[in-house]
Amino acid sequence: MSQPDSFLDEVSEEVRRDRMVQFFRRNAIWIALGVLVIVGGAAFLEWQKASQRAAAEARGDAIWGAFQQEDAAARAAALESVELVGADGDALAKLQLAAAHLDADDRDAAVAALTAVAVNGDVSEPLRDVARLKLAGAARDMDSAERLDVLEPMLVEGHAMRGLALELRAMIRLGDGDRAAAIEDLNAIGNDARAPAQLRDRAEQMLVILGAGDTTTTTTDG
Repeated sequence: MSQPDSFLDEVSEEVRRDRMVQFFRRNAIWIALGVLVIVGGAAFLEWQKASQRAAAEARGDAIWGAFQQEDAAARAAALESVELVGADGDALAKLQLAAAHLDADDRDAAVAALTAVAVNGDVSEPLRDVARLKLAGAARDMDSAERLDVLEPMLVEGHAMRGLALELRAMIRLGDGDRAAAIEDLNAIGNDARAPAQLRDRAEQMLVILGAGDTTTTTTDG
């Protein structure tokens, strides 16, 4: 490389260096703020993750501590204070709370907790169905027609909980003295290949008790 070319390269490099220095001097505040935002944002995200993790662990410890209570009333009281994140989390807590209330023979409180889940449109449908099923079984002071209405969404063909809903409807109908309708529901369970084998066995046993055991059609799992 000739001396003129070398000299030109050095001059160009010096010009670029001067421009860069001037750029940093003019924008020093904004560059510093950008760095602070990036570093601060990363630190905030880490703090947020740590806080969420700690909160989740605290909720888990609270739920575990509630389950360790031997007294059902104390277990229900402990679960009352637990707040889970989101509608489904809250629904799960209320389902456990309802079970604790039932263990404590506080049926009214259990019905209130189950109703809160069953009517909450923000809760996922499977959890609402669980609440409906438990509500129809627990709300014995509720009118039979209302209990049957609660079960209605689960009685459609192909519903995952149809067999359980049919079984509970049969029990409600028996309580009302409607033996023929109860037998119809129990037969529907026995003829439903999607129903669990244990559930079909219970239906068949009930039909035998009712003197209608020979009306079922035996199905095999598959």
